[in-house]
Amino acid sequence: MTENHTPIRTTAKDEWAVGIAAFAGCVMVMIAIFQVITGIAALVNQDAIYPMTEHRILIADPATWGWVHLALGILIGLAGFGVFAGVGPARAIGVVLAAIGALANFLDLAERPLWSIALIALYVTVIWALTVFTRPYR
Repeated sequence: MTENHTPIRTTAKDEWAVGIAAFAGCVMVMIAIFQVITGIAALVNQDAIYPMTEHRILIADPATWGWVHLALGILIGLAGFGVFAGVGPARAIGVVLAAIGALANFLDLAERPLWSIALIALYVTVIWALTVFTRPYR
């Protein structure tokens, strides 16, 4: 018995969306590396990362922030690899984690302004890239 299957046609818009998703996955893995390095640095040498100043705005102690950045980096890296693999829920998880990461770096803005602004910009780019095209992977 033979069955006739209709071939799936891809358009330029579909190929563009896959390219944007791959870009988002790449940026997510890059952010993950940055976050893991930040987390480890905060755990190893807390005074160098978060120096004690009179007007310190840090919400939690440096060790807690180190663990937050480390966990966030690992989760974003896993979601980034999920986006590379084409796992549908990885895009939604990536958007949520990118929003949490942007918020965490916003809270860290007073301690390291340039680094936080750079990471927030990368997080916004990831959110845009993961939400610009909403059709599921094939």
